Amino acid sequence: QEQLVESGGGLVQPGGSLRLSCTASGFTSDTYTIGWFRQAPGKEREGIACHSSRDGSTYHANSVKGRFTISRDNTKNTLYLEMKSLRSEDSAVYYCAANSVVRTGAGMCTQTISALHDYWGQGTQVTVSS
Repeated sequence: QEQLVESGGGLVQPGGSLRLSCTASGFTSDTYTIGWFRQAPGKEREGIACHSSRDGSTYHANSVKGRFTISRDNTKNTLYLEMKSLRSEDSAVYYCAANSVVRTGAGMCTQTISALHDYWGQGTQVTVSS
């Protein structure tokens, strides 16, 4: 079965760190543009970190720039989101996605509708609270 599966979410205190993982199965993700999105209750979905293997570009939203880092390990067919200095406003469900058409990281992160991507994960909850 072709799918993306996220893991690594949980409860963390403000100022803490988490690393999310997203493992692809049933397909090889190394040629796809990949990204992380998040959605908090009552808020619009936001593309926060995306990377293109086509042109090597990486995009991080202003809301996470300097605190979050996207990376990928093609040997493990996995992408990661390293999150540091977490804030209460980072609490959300985090999703990963893979797209075979979008060519740039910035372009990927603007596509917040899941149906626009080839693959969309089930989501993992991140809660930042003391």
